[in-house]
Amino acid sequence: MKTLLQHRLFRRLLGGWTVGNLADSALFLTLAVWAKDLTGSSSAAGLVFFALALPSLLAPLLGLLVDRVRRKPLIVTANLVAAGGAASLVLIDGPEMLWLLYAVTLLYGALGVLNGAAQSGLLRDLLPDDQLDSANAMLSTVDNGLRILTPAIGAGLYVLWGGPALGLGVAGLLVVTAALIASVPVAESDPDGERSTFWADAVAGFKHLRSVPLLLRMVIVVAAAFGVIGLFDTVLFEVVEHGLGMDPAFFGVLMSLQGAGAIVGGVTSAMVLRRWGPARTVGTSLAVVGLASVAFTVDVVGLPLLPAAVVAILVAGAVIPWMMVAMITTRQRLTPPRLQGRTAAATNISMTLPQILSIAAGAALVTVVDYRVLLIVAGVVLGVCSVVLLAGRVQSTPAESAEEDADPAQKPAEPAEESDVTPAAT
Repeated sequence: MKTLLQHRLFRRLLGGWTVGNLADSALFLTLAVWAKDLTGSSSAAGLVFFALALPSLLAPLLGLLVDRVRRKPLIVTANLVAAGGAASLVLIDGPEMLWLLYAVTLLYGALGVLNGAAQSGLLRDLLPDDQLDSANAMLSTVDNGLRILTPAIGAGLYVLWGGPALGLGVAGLLVVTAALIASVPVAESDPDGERSTFWADAVAGFKHLRSVPLLLRMVIVVAAAFGVIGLFDTVLFEVVEHGLGMDPAFFGVLMSLQGAGAIVGGVTSAMVLRRWGPARTVGTSLAVVGLASVAFTVDVVGLPLLPAAVVAILVAGAVIPWMMVAMITTRQRLTPPRLQGRTAAATNISMTLPQILSIAAGAALVTVVDYRVLLIVAGVVLGVCSVVLLAGRVQSTPAESAEEDADPAQKPAEPAEESDVTPAAT
C-alpha cells in the first residue's frame, strides 16, 4: 500500500472517496435511527435499508450508462445531485414527512449504485491490474473504517441538532467530494461504441459473468448468502432494544465497532486474497459472519450478551472487507474496461436483490418471530454457503487459475508510476 500511495492521482481519488464515504456513513445509518424515532418502529428503521437497496434493481440500466459515457463527469454530477437530496431533509419535521426520508434514501441508493459502477471502471483505467487488490483494500479500509467515528458523529449531531442539520452537513461534504473527483485528470478508456439491441447491451454484464466460471460460482453463492444477510438490518435493532436493553442510537455504536474490525480487515485483505485466492477468501468470510450471527443469541443459554455482541461485530467487521475486496478485485481483473460498469451492475443486482427481499422479510418477520430464531437461521444458511464455496470445484480458465493459485512472492507488484495516468491492461 505504501507504493500505491506514491501514485499522485490515486491519492486524489482516495481523498474524494474518503470525504464521500464520511458523508455516506454519517447519513444512512442515522436515517434508520431517525425513522425509528419518528415512528417507534424497528420495521420502519429496517425499511430505510430496504429503500437504500431497492434502486439496485435499476443496476443493468445504470451500468449501461456508466459504460457509454465519461465516468469522471458522471461521478461528479451524481455527488452534486446527492447533495441536493441530503439538503432537502431540512423539510422533515414530523412522522407525516417520513415519505421524504424514504424518497431521499431511494435517491441516495440509486446514486450509490451509479457511483460504485463508475468508480470501479475509473480505478481500472487509473491503475495496472496487479495493484487493484491493494487499491480496493485501501478503499475498503476507508469505507468501513470510517464507521468507527462517523456513526457516532452522525448520531451525536442528530441528537444535538436534529436530522435537518445533519442533512445540510452531509450536503456540504458531497459538494467537496465532487470537487475532489473533478480534480483527477485521468485518461479514461473510450466509451463503448458498439451497439446491439438495447436488451442485449443492458444484460451484457450478466452474459460476461456466465462466461467466467469462477465469477459465476462466487456470485451465486454470495447472492444466496445475501438472502439472509439483509435480516440483520432490522434484527440488530431488536438485539439493541430487547437483547441489550439500549436506546436505538446504540446501533451506531455497534456500527462503529464494526468499523474498527474493518480497519484490520481492510489492511489485511490484499494479503489474504493473494494467499488464499478469491474462492477460499469469500468462503471463509461467510463462515465467520455465520458464526457471528449465532453469537448474538448466546443470552438464550445464559451467557452475557454484550461481550459476545462486541466480539461478534468486531470479527464480522474484519472479514467483510476480505469478502468484498476478493469479489471486486476478481471481477475487475477478469472484465474488459468498457464492460466494467455493466458487470459491476450485474454483480450488484445479483447480490442486492436477495438482500432487498430479506430486508423486507426481516421487517415483517421481526414482529411475529423471535429475533434469535432469525439470527440462528441466518447463521445456518451462511454456514452452508461457505461449505458450498470452499468445497466446490469448477473448471477454471487460465486467467482464473492464475487468480486463485498464483504465489504473490513469485509475482512482485510493479511500482506505481508518478505519471498522471497508468493505463490498465485490456
